[in-house]
Amino acid sequence: MASVFLYHVVGDLTVGKPELEEFYETETIGSAIRAIRESTECGITVWKRKTHMEMAENNDTRQQRFVGILTSVDVVSFLAKPQCLEDQDKAMKTLVSDVVVPDNALLKIVDPGIRLIDALEMMKQGVRRLLVLKSTVWKGLSKRFSILYNGKWLKNVDNSSCNNLSINVSAPSSAASSASSSSSSTPPFMRNKFCCLSREDIIRFLIGCLGALAPLPLSSISSLGAINHNYSSIDASLPAAEATQKNPGDPIAFAIMESTPDGRHRILGEISVSKLWKCDYIAAAWALANLSAGQFIMGIEDNVSSRWLTDFNNNSLDNGVESTRPRKISSMSSGYSPVSPTFGVGRGTYRGRSAPLTCKTTSSLAAVMAQMLSHRATHVWVTEGEDDDDVLVGVVGYADILVAVTSKPPSLSALTPRSIIELRLENHH
Repeated sequence: MASVFLYHVVGDLTVGKPELEEFYETETIGSAIRAIRESTECGITVWKRKTHMEMAENNDTRQQRFVGILTSVDVVSFLAKPQCLEDQDKAMKTLVSDVVVPDNALLKIVDPGIRLIDALEMMKQGVRRLLVLKSTVWKGLSKRFSILYNGKWLKNVDNSSCNNLSINVSAPSSAASSASSSSSSTPPFMRNKFCCLSREDIIRFLIGCLGALAPLPLSSISSLGAINHNYSSIDASLPAAEATQKNPGDPIAFAIMESTPDGRHRILGEISVSKLWKCDYIAAAWALANLSAGQFIMGIEDNVSSRWLTDFNNNSLDNGVESTRPRKISSMSSGYSPVSPTFGVGRGTYRGRSAPLTCKTTSSLAAVMAQMLSHRATHVWVTEGEDDDDVLVGVVGYADILVAVTSKPPSLSALTPRSIIELRLENHH
């Protein structure tokens, strides 16, 4: 296992991270949409309000207040319900508590001194967010591990504020003992200040340590076993709403498929938290309820903006009216015809509008990580074959990458000659 996982701690990833602003379950869906657009991993953490504002809160009570994670797919699926389409003003005022799926296990509170390997193990088991106690220890330090090298936890904090602090810095603490020590290792004026780390933050940190992970980054995702073959899909000719009736698991994505004459399946697009992240939620909800899956994905541009309201917005501007109120959408205002398109004309019809993010089974782990980060995507679809005749074989998500980077390095036989040369050059430097 790479030493980067053993000697780095979660606190190294919190530098520059903003303080968590809790989003409460008593907020409205309208407020949630604005928050999701500014979030990471296309979702927001939802919390219960404190029952006694004056009472000091420990990690256990804070963990109990966490409700779950609300995603763009959750919101669009809710707004696509008949009663919501009928009265959109009322739907936008619905409380988040009526929409979010409760799952307290998606977030864990950890101490900044927890080892990175322990954090990765949590995320491999299904945790999607880490709530980390903020501390000035991680600000302005020239060395990432001056806490360990110098034996000082609060290097740049006034000594008068920390006379009673007693810190054990012999080694980064384990996952079991770290969280319980946070209250004793943080001065009173710094408590209750947390930042939230996502799996995207972990991947972004790891891509800066590719040399330390060698030869894993240059190995193919196939040789690392990083391809998840249990993905959710729906035929392009079926109603798009059928996708929301399935449980996609992780990642939250549905592949829109086209069947070939020989019984294979090509991917045309996707319905996912990534694609719906910054779209027009009202328009997407109407499209989800009324269009086929193939028509739905044609309404999403490559820049993740929506085409569903183009005609409606143009008409409003021509009349000199620009309204920010939720609009009642129809097939005429969306610019779509309810008649299903003819499929089997080839994937090129969809390119430039809804082309999904794909890679090959031979793609390196580093390349897939870079794809996900550059596109702010939660996953990459894996295909085999030529570009015009490629077949979907699986998907690679955050969880798959975390498993791959902590796996046993493959033998040199699993690397391409070019990868071996690059690896040797990396080790030489």
